[in-house]
Amino acid sequence: MKANDFDDGGSVMPFADMPQAERPNLKTKRVNVDFPAWMVEALDKEAAHLGVSRQALVKV
Repeated sequence: MKANDFDDGGSVMPFADMPQAERPNLKTKRVNVDFPAWMVEALDKEAAHLGVSRQALVKV
């Protein structure tokens, strides 16, 4: 399947082996991270450019 097939509404499900599919470990753990000021400013700038929060950007 090519990307444009998916863009045109095609489904990837025929290519998935559902009996073998597994859910990833969805447990989360909160951590604190210290960033230098210049990195926080860069994150804020990129987050504003993408229209998301800083937290959403870091989660990606």
